[in-house]
Amino acid sequence: MSRRNLIVIMSDEHDPRIMGCAGHPLVRTPNLDALAARGVRFSNAYTPSPICVPARAAFATGRRVHQTRHWDNAMPYTGEQRGWGHVLQQHGIRVESIGKLHYRAEEDPAGFDREHIPMHVVGGHGMVWASIRDPYLVKWTSTRMIGERVGGGESSYTSYDRSVTARTVDWLRDAATRNDEPFVLYVGLVAPHFPLIAPEEFFSLYPLDRIPPAKLHPADGYQRHPWVQAAAEFDRTEEKFTSPEERLKAFAAYFGLCSFLDHNVGRIIGTLRDLGLDDSTTVIYTSDHGDNLGARGLWGKSTLYQESVGIPMIVAGPELQPAVRTTPVDLLDLFPTILSAVGIDPAPEMEDRPGRSLFDLAAAPDEPDRVVFSEYHAAGSNTGGYMLRKGRWKYHHYVRFQPELFDLETDPEEAVNLAGDPAHAPVLRAMETELRRICDPEAVDRQAKLDQAALIEHFGGPDIAATLGAAGATPAPTALHPA
Repeated sequence: MSRRNLIVIMSDEHDPRIMGCAGHPLVRTPNLDALAARGVRFSNAYTPSPICVPARAAFATGRRVHQTRHWDNAMPYTGEQRGWGHVLQQHGIRVESIGKLHYRAEEDPAGFDREHIPMHVVGGHGMVWASIRDPYLVKWTSTRMIGERVGGGESSYTSYDRSVTARTVDWLRDAATRNDEPFVLYVGLVAPHFPLIAPEEFFSLYPLDRIPPAKLHPADGYQRHPWVQAAAEFDRTEEKFTSPEERLKAFAAYFGLCSFLDHNVGRIIGTLRDLGLDDSTTVIYTSDHGDNLGARGLWGKSTLYQESVGIPMIVAGPELQPAVRTTPVDLLDLFPTILSAVGIDPAPEMEDRPGRSLFDLAAAPDEPDRVVFSEYHAAGSNTGGYMLRKGRWKYHHYVRFQPELFDLETDPEEAVNLAGDPAHAPVLRAMETELRRICDPEAVDRQAKLDQAALIEHFGGPDIAATLGAAGATPAPTALHPA
């Protein structure tokens, strides 16, 4: 093979179960399904943190959130900590980005030779108001996080994704003319992130009378865990629907955005094929985190349940045999994977990075007991929350609150918390022991709050900090300048 190329496509807020290839009975994702059919789909993939900025800093650096100390959406990646892009640049590999990064600023040395139409945090500081925690700041009581309008149509985000996709197509056409120059291209698409407005042709795929009910709704008697209840009281999206019909439209819009995302992925992969680059290019599709989408009466991310903390992970390329792997993986595994994809040995970079190459994991027998870990220290939480997955067990550790334990083999919907069951006490202890091998959760919680307090002080104290940052979704770039 004369050249080895890689495209990483990262969406935003995509629950991995909402794809046809994952068995969803309603949602249409033919292009992602086709990618999975010719590649490897990891069915147990997770985010290092179920919120944008910490997850993306972890993705860039290959380190856990408590290692990077990018705790929340006011602590964006600056390029100060070495990322996979810096390694590629050191080795002379062309590496560029198109679309959403959610780092600090285009001027930062974040590991890209060029950033095309990037989306970064507002003002270079992001949501500083959300760094005020314990107690958290209930600020946007009149603003609905998912957007003031719900349903079919266009938004600044759908317009932005169209521009990102068009720029990617043009970029690939140019790359095809550059003889055997290898490249790594990162593409950041926003859908299916709210606002929940989907282009009409995709929204109309999902009639409201076919929308399945959300699970574990409090109106049906479900009781939220107290840590999760705080998140629900922080956002209150469920209370702000104007009618049952509007609530159904929210589901249809999310499904429609997943199909819109799939359409854009299809355009990119189709261009690779048309240019004859598909036999020399590995494609990775993933997302930064998932979305609760009405489960437990919650919307958005920011919990440790499967809907929020799970992500899609599909890798397809000329050297991969089609398969579905159940080995748990996460975004940290992309650090060695990206380097391996273009022929760079990742070993010298992995001393304090826990990731493993997805190529190695795809070629090996499934490892169900591989431990993956996620953590949350951001908006709507007063204390740190931690998730550990090992085998059939999923453990949630909440500072100052009782834990949760789920058996995903018998209870994949996480409906029954086994943490209080004496019969499961040995499993609970074992999972906590595994967690504490990774970090001291109470010490990490204290460090996060110390760093957040220092940030608030840096901006002039709580009164000023409370005014800094977008109320909801980060605005898309207004000037989509030409390539």
